[in-house]
Amino acid sequence: MGILEKISEIEKEIARTQKNKATEYHLGLLKAKLAKYRAQLLEPSKSSSSKGEGFDVMKSGDARVALIGFPSVGKSTFLSLMTSTASEAASYEFTTLTCIPGVIEYKGANIQLLDLPGIIEGAAQGKGRGRQVIAVARTADVVIMMLDATKGEVQRSLLEKELGSVGIRLNKHKPNIYFKPKKGGGISFNSTVTLTQCSEKLVQLILHEYKIFNAEVLFREDCSADEFIDVIVGNRVYMPCLYVYNKIDQISMEEVDRLARKPDSVVISCGMKLNLDYLLEMLWEYLALTCIYTKKRGQRPDFTDAIILRKGASVEHVCHRIHRSLASQFKYALVWGTSTKYSPQRVGLTHTMEHEDVIQIVKK
Repeated sequence: MGILEKISEIEKEIARTQKNKATEYHLGLLKAKLAKYRAQLLEPSKSSSSKGEGFDVMKSGDARVALIGFPSVGKSTFLSLMTSTASEAASYEFTTLTCIPGVIEYKGANIQLLDLPGIIEGAAQGKGRGRQVIAVARTADVVIMMLDATKGEVQRSLLEKELGSVGIRLNKHKPNIYFKPKKGGGISFNSTVTLTQCSEKLVQLILHEYKIFNAEVLFREDCSADEFIDVIVGNRVYMPCLYVYNKIDQISMEEVDRLARKPDSVVISCGMKLNLDYLLEMLWEYLALTCIYTKKRGQRPDFTDAIILRKGASVEHVCHRIHRSLASQFKYALVWGTSTKYSPQRVGLTHTMEHEDVIQIVKK
């Protein structure tokens, strides 16, 4: 019995089992086994055949965004509209067969946009180059999930299931669970909150399934068994996702209104170029980037060339971005902007910068 058959057997067993107090341990064990088999499935085969052409693209720019969706939902058209790259688009499925990169220039930042081939059902098992597509998506900062507005809900749930089965968690934060395997001393279990979805017995059963008999576990929030398995496995990627509904010119206004009000969703039309500017604004928000401008002593700030950093970056990050030796020669910095109490404020290396701040660095 191959891994795929084992996975389908366990999935059927989970679907058959009623969810109640008596069966929660059985279900927890099944979920742990399922996660284990899926991890084996993702490991590359030992006897690799002749090398194929490369799929991943070198990371460039300030951030990376992956376009994921079923075939023929308008990913290539979107890439051609937003960037100067022309990706072939046609009325048949699988027009795009490899990863095509493009660059969006927005607010002084270069955002790399990757047009990936369409995902089909069963991509996580390797159908239709699905594994390579999903592996590239794991390296992105934000995922844009392109959906056809005429078939929206079905596609969204299928794609979330495919990405979930390979360890990509969309719009979720990392579970606040402290987990540390040890050499001896058994399993010590504690929680700072009342647990409603997971018990000590279930945690022990899951750990035994992974052949872990000595560990320290501390739940700082009420998490489910699935989230605890994610913490044990440890290779999960938590990333923000924008659900973009394309082809809104083919549905009614009421339906457009309903889709637009969903959380993390944007409605657009690539054919009629509707709402693309709002999508860019949302993308900037999800990437959480900040622009920092520099200023030389006695001169006006240079607003043409911004330093692009992540939200929450400190003065030290700015120094490293300008030159790697600058932080060691740093004396103090003068900052103008919203992150200071008064302008200019004299700050040290640990000061947190905000969007569109101006900085002047003074060396020793």
